[in-house]
Amino acid sequence: MDFSNLLGLYRETLVDNVVPFWTRYAIDANGGINTCISDEGCIISRDRWGWSQWRAVWVFSKLYNTIEARPEWLKIAQGIYSFLSAYGPLDDGHWPLLMDGDGRLKRGYESIYTDGFAIYGLVELWRATGEDHLHELALKTFRATEAALNGSEPPPAHPYPILPDRLVHGLSMIFSLAYHELAEVTGDSVVSRAAQMHHRRVMETFLRSDRGLVLEWLHADGSEIEPPAGTVVLPGHAIESMWFQMHIADTNGDRATINRAIEAIHRHLEIGWDTEYGGLFLAVDADGREEVAWDFHDSKIWWPHTEALYATLLAYLYCQQSWCLEWHERIRDYSFTHYPVKSHGEWKQKLDRRGNPITDVVALPVKDPFHLPRALIYCIEVLKKLISNRWR
Repeated sequence: MDFSNLLGLYRETLVDNVVPFWTRYAIDANGGINTCISDEGCIISRDRWGWSQWRAVWVFSKLYNTIEARPEWLKIAQGIYSFLSAYGPLDDGHWPLLMDGDGRLKRGYESIYTDGFAIYGLVELWRATGEDHLHELALKTFRATEAALNGSEPPPAHPYPILPDRLVHGLSMIFSLAYHELAEVTGDSVVSRAAQMHHRRVMETFLRSDRGLVLEWLHADGSEIEPPAGTVVLPGHAIESMWFQMHIADTNGDRATINRAIEAIHRHLEIGWDTEYGGLFLAVDADGREEVAWDFHDSKIWWPHTEALYATLLAYLYCQQSWCLEWHERIRDYSFTHYPVKSHGEWKQKLDRRGNPITDVVALPVKDPFHLPRALIYCIEVLKKLISNRWR
């Protein structure tokens, strides 16, 4: 694999295609970003889903911090933050799920995931500006989320409600990373312990030692739920979670956990790949049942493929095993054949099993400026290390 050519491809895709799509079509005059937008760049609604707004804060801050310190990228991140902070957080410290384009509240604290992405975005924006009020606000959000996560009732988690007495992989996945990032910039030992707790829960509970697979839901005691709900595997979600845990384990100097995560990435690629039509299924059953308890389970959504692009390169950086590059090439070939929109180069987000575009709402009615640019940013970072032979 020619790492230099691959670096050129990913940088061009990011800087010349993906980012310009969002700056050309989506930035609103009042600072927010319009993510209820079609693949062609037509604004469908000015509704502002907090989930997507905070993700965009992270992306434009990260672009500024790692790709190039362009003032216009930082200005966009600050503009979205200013829009959000003018209307939040709410009195209880949580962030609203949905506002209209002028900031009027439409739906309040209905998803703790929004808070997780708020912490994530605030930390990266702090890295860009050094403004202390940003990590102070992130700590305020941390205190609200910790109270909710440790409460007697499940926290609200739109669009995937949590049943009582359940452990949910998605919560530990996002908060392991968000808390870890916050602990890095604050040095707060309470935040660090919370991050490590979720990190261990992902690696020791949701990643089943006998299966080598990540299950999305478990009983509160860590035991498995009966199928089909209990045997749902989201290959892309698991792969994304594993590279999160690799980032955390690297900070811990924990090579054994990194190796386990690499093995899990390989396992989920194998179980998730559609051998007939290509691409990664959104969901599969851990035991191979035809019934999969997840809507649109056989669809080919863009984000699992972006996560696999990065995860395979990161895995290769550590283990240098040939399967990592073989899978990376397979994922890249499918993705660049099926997803880019010819007129601007950003990606379609939803395909059916055979690779035809679909318009159904799969989670939120948004086109998120997150998974693809984040994956490209991180792929560029890894490729630079590989080119300079600075692998671990």
